[in-house]
Amino acid sequence: MVSSDSVNSRVETLASSGIATIPKEYIRPKEELINIGDIFEQEKSTDGPQVPTIDLKEIDSENEKVRERCREELNKAAVDWGVMHLVNHGISDELMDRVRKAGKAFFDLPIEQKEKYANDQASGKIQGYGSKLANNASGQLEWEDYFFHLIFPEDKRDLSIWPQTPADYIEATAEYAKELRALATKVLRVLSLGLGLEEGRLEKEVGGLEELLLQMKINYYPVCPQPELALGVEAHTDVSALTFILHNMVPGLQLFYEGKWVSAKCVPNSIVMHIGDTIEILSNGKYKSILHRGMVNKEKVRISWAVFCEPPKEKIILKPLPETVSETEPPIFPPRTFAEHIQHKLFRRSQEALLNK
Repeated sequence: MVSSDSVNSRVETLASSGIATIPKEYIRPKEELINIGDIFEQEKSTDGPQVPTIDLKEIDSENEKVRERCREELNKAAVDWGVMHLVNHGISDELMDRVRKAGKAFFDLPIEQKEKYANDQASGKIQGYGSKLANNASGQLEWEDYFFHLIFPEDKRDLSIWPQTPADYIEATAEYAKELRALATKVLRVLSLGLGLEEGRLEKEVGGLEELLLQMKINYYPVCPQPELALGVEAHTDVSALTFILHNMVPGLQLFYEGKWVSAKCVPNSIVMHIGDTIEILSNGKYKSILHRGMVNKEKVRISWAVFCEPPKEKIILKPLPETVSETEPPIFPPRTFAEHIQHKLFRRSQEALLNK
């Protein structure tokens, strides 16, 4: 039985109710509102810095010079930006389309049907269909619903909570997870070499094939009657090692680069890749985990498929690797498990929210 309370708590319900003004819980603080603009106009802008596009076609080329040039470009983007559009990444357009179609078809279902997959964060059941709960300190909500679940390794998946409708959801998502896992290995190899390490080192440090978890979060941002007052996802850095993002070609991703918010272009057939906190810590800050946020608009629904590659919560101590540390570059991060790092970020965020009240 689906309670009317849970249905009414969905942003989709709110968005389709015909409201002209959004509830106060969704209105961002004054200091954030000054730089929330029209995302369509911002995305068109060619002024200022642009998120780099990295062509991976030659990443394993037999020609050493060609291969090194490709790898250097990826490394440079990881050092300068910590985010990039990947093209010629080896995942077929057809498979990406299937993943997008399946995710969209799930969100096109009536809310009552989606509620059968509802998560229950209070009881620790985080996988499934949900909406952002208010952070107690700030009482702030984000303009999105989502579906979250672990997609790799295969033996750690719980297929009972994967959507049965549409019929292609499980097959397309499972295949995509496998391909993405191979892409993660390829990228980690290049990042390892960029730090002067053996090519398999970073992969080993984040858990390897057995332990690195791929968690998918499909973000559903309904149209918003007052997009200049709200955010789909508030400013944050990813805790992951790497994050890979597909989207439905509706702009919304913004990066905080050199003191300004930069809107990412929509690059056809690309996958957006973020360096997460985990790699930033292991590299002692050489690779950047960039602050970013998700914008909303009043014209088009935006959907993004974010896959977070995360180390095991307790098994590994995250700290700068010895090879990245020297007398002139002492460690800038204290040793923590992944779980402790998440707790530290949550604590810091709630402290900041209290100070800003």
